[in-house]
Amino acid sequence: MFLVKREHFNKTNIIKGLLTAIFLSSFIYLEHYAIEQKLLNTFLALFSFYLLLTIDKKSFVYTGFFVGILWFYWIGNSFQYYNLAYLKYPMILLIALGYSLIFYFMTIIDKTIFRVFTIFIVSFIHPLGFNWFIPELSFVNSYLPFSKPYFALILALIYMFIKLQRFQKLLAFIPLLFIFSNKGIYIDNTNLTISMPQMNVSQNQKWHEENLALIIDNNFNLIDKAILEENDLIILPETIFPVVLNKENFLLDKLLKKSHKINIILGALYYEEGNYYNATYHFKNGNIKVAKKVVLVPFGEKIPLPKFLVDFINEKFYNGAQDYVTAKEPTDFIINNTKFRNAICYEATTDKIFENLNDIKYMIVTSNNAWFTPSIEPTLQKLLLKYYAKKYDITIFHSVNGSSNYVIRP
Repeated sequence: MFLVKREHFNKTNIIKGLLTAIFLSSFIYLEHYAIEQKLLNTFLALFSFYLLLTIDKKSFVYTGFFVGILWFYWIGNSFQYYNLAYLKYPMILLIALGYSLIFYFMTIIDKTIFRVFTIFIVSFIHPLGFNWFIPELSFVNSYLPFSKPYFALILALIYMFIKLQRFQKLLAFIPLLFIFSNKGIYIDNTNLTISMPQMNVSQNQKWHEENLALIIDNNFNLIDKAILEENDLIILPETIFPVVLNKENFLLDKLLKKSHKINIILGALYYEEGNYYNATYHFKNGNIKVAKKVVLVPFGEKIPLPKFLVDFINEKFYNGAQDYVTAKEPTDFIINNTKFRNAICYEATTDKIFENLNDIKYMIVTSNNAWFTPSIEPTLQKLLLKYYAKKYDITIFHSVNGSSNYVIRP
């Protein structure tokens, strides 16, 4: 028994796994603390994949364990708002064990070339519908490109570096020189003046009835301010009106009147035929267009399990609440002759929301990060949005509650 424990809980293996996970996660924390060093990010990303391909099998599995923590510990923060704070640390442990299991399967064949293959394909695998583990994301703030084909090339070159002898190893660096890039950002102008007020409504206050009037009054004050400043558009974050808005006629009438002076985009719930939707409302010239969410957050908005388990979990942990319902396809808004694709938080980091873009060059994303802050979640989300903005050549306007707003250009 002692020998088994020693074999599987060897201190050296644990340290190797932890250090590799730290290198593989470093780009998130450098971005989080505003350390903008492309050369450093490039080196750390390359070195982390070198370690992933060279450490022993047991250390590799520990890497998965610590990656689960370093990338996704923040998921447990949201449980406090369901009166389930006691589940925070068990959830973190469960996530860590889940990723250690994924990394274990990546080493079933203990060959370097198999590990190259599995590292490449793992970003196509989404456990329970959650797709935020994308290894090539580590190159987003580097001098190297981060598309799938380039990532495959980079892994192949690192493999060459490992397998070649002595001075031959230099051959692996030559192709890297040709894909290094230091291009500036292309500034694309919408010809719109856009107001995105910074919102910081805490999650534990947002849905309390005694705070509702104050939150709504503040929202209207921000809209009035944007009108006075003669903006074309104001964007307010996901569920910033903490009500089922299409059932609140007084609020709808007030927003419709103001929409004659400014385009208003805001987040709120929507009810239709017995179903609830997380939605974005566009008020324009006395009219409303509603964009319902297409991709739901696993376990946050939808339980990705068989129905009998869904019913049990919702009853035991979510006070009998039902899952949200989704729209079949994304919705676009037209604002002063400019078309914008709509996305709500998590779905902006999925390929589904970018389908059939055609000539669309802009996206409006609304989020409520107050569920998870303070944490690295907004940072990881921003890195993912950079990834998708580049992938689909689209400019993203991100209006957030609980963390900073920003614009991302491809």
